[in-house]
Amino acid sequence: MVTAIQIGLGHWGFNWTQEVIPNVPSIEMLGYVDANPAALKRAQDELGIAEELCFTDLERAAKAVDADLAICTLRTEAHYPVVKRCLQLGLNVLVEKPFASTIAQAKELVQLAKDHGRVLMVSQNYRFQPAPIAVAELIGAQRFGSVNLVSIDFRRHAPSQGYRYWDMPDPLLADMSIHHFDLMRMVLGDEPKRVSCRTWNPEASPFGHDPIGVATIEFEHGTMVSYRGSWMSSGPATPWAGEWTMDCSEGEIFWASRDNLMGKTGPDRLVVRPRGGEAQPVELTPSPFTDRLGTLAAISKVIETGSTPARFSSGHDNLHSLALVQATIASAAQEGEWVDIAEIMASA
Repeated sequence: MVTAIQIGLGHWGFNWTQEVIPNVPSIEMLGYVDANPAALKRAQDELGIAEELCFTDLERAAKAVDADLAICTLRTEAHYPVVKRCLQLGLNVLVEKPFASTIAQAKELVQLAKDHGRVLMVSQNYRFQPAPIAVAELIGAQRFGSVNLVSIDFRRHAPSQGYRYWDMPDPLLADMSIHHFDLMRMVLGDEPKRVSCRTWNPEASPFGHDPIGVATIEFEHGTMVSYRGSWMSSGPATPWAGEWTMDCSEGEIFWASRDNLMGKTGPDRLVVRPRGGEAQPVELTPSPFTDRLGTLAAISKVIETGSTPARFSSGHDNLHSLALVQATIASAAQEGEWVDIAEIMASA
């Protein structure tokens, strides 16, 4: 059993408290922290959390309880200082993405976790779905040879889907595309080399910053990725992980994942087509812990066993996903000029 405290019970944090944490049996909650007493009172009233488990100060909570893990579900700008203090207090940390605002901050947190012998995990929850796991295994086994070209489409119409963050900088690249960029790295088992990106904001958009973008991403082993994402699409909505077509030397792989919208859910999909053959649906293996439950169950197991599984989204691993996000933003600011990932990583 892993003992934990949660820090941040705002809109998204409350959802973690209500829907995620109670459904991972290996987690025992010892405390909840939020600087806003109203957030704590809501958790007490609506979720039945005992008042003695609630704290308005991280330092007091850490002294009052003997926890193994801090579950950090705060707003993005608070990630760096809170995660840093948690690591200094000797806690392992699971934090929402992006785990820092800059590469320099992210590198500092990774080094701090290493220095203190603690686990730092970023909740890249899209990794914990049946389709991307199966695809990563197919690619790793070279089932259809090398991957030449990947095409990814993400389409959603934010104004009609309850989107809330109209003034967020880079609402596509930083808030949404980071999931897709992280999945690229996971399923390809490769790292991005350079990127060219353009973004824009259409007329009548409620967004303060660009909600649409296209990017070309070159990976170290030669795979080229064509990425198209839109928060203002009037076309058929894709699953949250997008729709992927992977053109390989010996066949084609199509998959889509995390298909839920407005109260409706559907299964992950995976179809393979050997070169010259017929399309074949692949039956996917279900997991007892998917999505955010998967991230929480994964770090719990690492803390309990000391063994890190394949495709674990550690802070060190996630540096590369964060760098890809920042490279696409930098390229868009330069009207699509190519930006090398190594330059972004070294800029810190």
